[in-house]
Amino acid sequence: MIAVLLCAGYATRLYPLTRSFPKPLLPVADKPVIDYLVDQIAVLPAIDTLHIVTNAKFYNHFRKWAAHKTAAGTVPIPIIIHDDGTSCNAHRLGAVADLQFVLKTLPSPQPMLVAAADNIFRFSFAGLWQRFMREKCHLVVALPQYDRRKLKKTGVLALNDVDRVLRLHEKPIDPPSTWSCPPLYFLRPSAIEHLDTLLATENQPDAPGHFIEYLCCRETVMAQKLEGTRLDIGDIDSYRDADKRLRCEPLFP
Repeated sequence: MIAVLLCAGYATRLYPLTRSFPKPLLPVADKPVIDYLVDQIAVLPAIDTLHIVTNAKFYNHFRKWAAHKTAAGTVPIPIIIHDDGTSCNAHRLGAVADLQFVLKTLPSPQPMLVAAADNIFRFSFAGLWQRFMREKCHLVVALPQYDRRKLKKTGVLALNDVDRVLRLHEKPIDPPSTWSCPPLYFLRPSAIEHLDTLLATENQPDAPGHFIEYLCCRETVMAQKLEGTRLDIGDIDSYRDADKRLRCEPLFP
């Protein structure tokens, strides 16, 4: 099984901090944003490789980061850095196409954990991982969000009475529920075929939630409701807020 972290964006809303430095490597409470996610993944059993997809502009930054992590022995699994070949925001592939780019390098389809590495997830992955290993469906996270202004800026789930995902609405004008869906997905190998079809037939290469919306109409995608939160590093204000909060609060409040 593998983990794929999406790190190929150019983070223009964080300029000048990210003009020549990747957002996932920015320090939050003296620790790179990506390290919070990697530390949570590294303790999960059965994941044997960590794949990180970035771009040509930031490829060497991630190579140096990976070399440091490997030398320090803090990540007990191999880290593979992928360069998607783009060098500017205007020519970015987008998150969905970047995921496909990584999966095309694998010799065979595998179960996978997929996450956007500019998020800090303030909940344990253990229960999610145990459920994913036990059941045969795809699995996403449902976090409560009661601020409609925030719901309009994220992915929002429509669920049935057993928490099967009926729709995932990206940045809806009229949110259908109070369950937000962060970019943290646990996917079975069958997802790869649908990913290829989506990119071949529809122009939805960017927000990863578009793929979950496509997938849930074709296979069973279940949602795990949690009481945790996440810090989405999207702009200067959210970056400063995350740094301030994690300097005085534990990761899991």
